[in-house]
Amino acid sequence: MARVVEMPKLSPTMEEGQIVTWHKKEGDSVEVDELLAEVETDKATMEFRSFDRGTLLKVLAPAGSMVRLGDPVAVLGKTGESVEGLAVGGKAPAGSTSAPTAGSTSASPAGSTSASPAGSTSASPAAGLAAPRDPSERVKASPYVRKLARTRGIDLHQLAGSGTGGRIVARDLEGATLAAPAVTAPLASRPSAATAPSREPLVKPLSMMRRTIARRLTESKRDVPHFYLTIDVDAEALWDLRTRFNADVGRKLSFNDLVVKAVAVAIVRAPEVNAQFTPESLVFHRRIDISVAVAVEDGLVTPVVRDADTKTVLQISDEIQALSARARDKKLTAEEMTGGTFSISNLGMHGIDEFAAVINPPEGAILAVGAIRSEPVVRGDAVVPGRRMKMTLSCDHRVVDGAVGAKFLAELRKVLEHPLQILAH
Repeated sequence: MARVVEMPKLSPTMEEGQIVTWHKKEGDSVEVDELLAEVETDKATMEFRSFDRGTLLKVLAPAGSMVRLGDPVAVLGKTGESVEGLAVGGKAPAGSTSAPTAGSTSASPAGSTSASPAGSTSASPAAGLAAPRDPSERVKASPYVRKLARTRGIDLHQLAGSGTGGRIVARDLEGATLAAPAVTAPLASRPSAATAPSREPLVKPLSMMRRTIARRLTESKRDVPHFYLTIDVDAEALWDLRTRFNADVGRKLSFNDLVVKAVAVAIVRAPEVNAQFTPESLVFHRRIDISVAVAVEDGLVTPVVRDADTKTVLQISDEIQALSARARDKKLTAEEMTGGTFSISNLGMHGIDEFAAVINPPEGAILAVGAIRSEPVVRGDAVVPGRRMKMTLSCDHRVVDGAVGAKFLAELRKVLEHPLQILAH
């Protein structure tokens, strides 16, 4: 019996996903746990694998569709089985239609093609061109479709939409020709592109990641009572240790690697900061899983270094490099991005001296790390060249009090200013 395949929850915080590409096409056989499609979620591009076996009878959500959790994306069944009742009766995802269009192959046993009724306004990709619209008329199309049309140079006013109410969907762009340039003035009277660059704003549709960043950080600043504690650390010994280590060992440790390990050591000594608030209780974690902010194309992700207190700084360095590479390739798993107990955001490599980061719920604190600055310092009775580094701890005041945050920063300062402790753990 044919059955509808719904959008599953591919990450813990996922509420909707965008189909990036289908790895199966209509008519293909599908086995349990076989890759059906790739879906961009709020965290990364995730694999969508089949929970069942059968033949892919119908794709209800074409590539580019935004689909909510539980909404139908496809129909599986036996070869030749009719899908009309399921495809038409199920909830169609936004930006897609479930009914076959003219020229598309139906799933009837005979494999015949269904034709649109006379006078129907739906169109197949091959018949997507329509009588030109008035340029002032509003075109019904999603931001994704508009972006796709701009990329391909297609004028949406020249297309007929096959979606609900004449809405233009992604498949309507297939086979469409490039838009002819509009002639608004004689060529001789128009300035060249070099002398008259476009002043129109660049409109970039929100990615799944950017949507989630906006939602979660808004919730964090609105619901979590932040307060901030800043210290200025003497980084001379830390600088010298890294320089000597990289030269003698032949490995390139970053300052961030050293900071992550130093934070883990400081949490062992001041464990009250490694906590989170819940409506029923305060949760004090006994594991030290540090979320490390990594910048990617669409925003920011926070892969987690598990049990950082039990790992050497070299192990932490290797793990951060591997996690960062997978983050940039959008290959992080949900497990690698969730369950952190404390976060670190380091903008020092970008030349930022000091900043305050937004807490990553449900964690109770995040450490913002600035650049190491060369400046005069007082040592004894003399003013000498030195290096300093500012760090700001953002605390959730529901679980981390000022004295708790201050104790943690005091321990962190001791470790960073006597950094052989980093290598000793």
